[in-house]
Amino acid sequence: MEYNKFEKTRIIGARALQLASGAPPLVKTNKNDKMIDIAKRELEKGVLPITKK
Repeated sequence: MEYNKFEKTRIIGARALQLASGAPPLVKTNKNDKMIDIAKRELEKGVLPITKK
């Protein structure tokens, strides 16, 4: 599914907040990864269970 830049920003921001609050990452991470980078990779790989109506 394609998202516009505003939708991508909202999804990545919400997911980064979840990760910062202790949610487990859905992709492989490195020790120095920032939450925003992990969230971007999750969205790019399509592993986030998010739907668009």
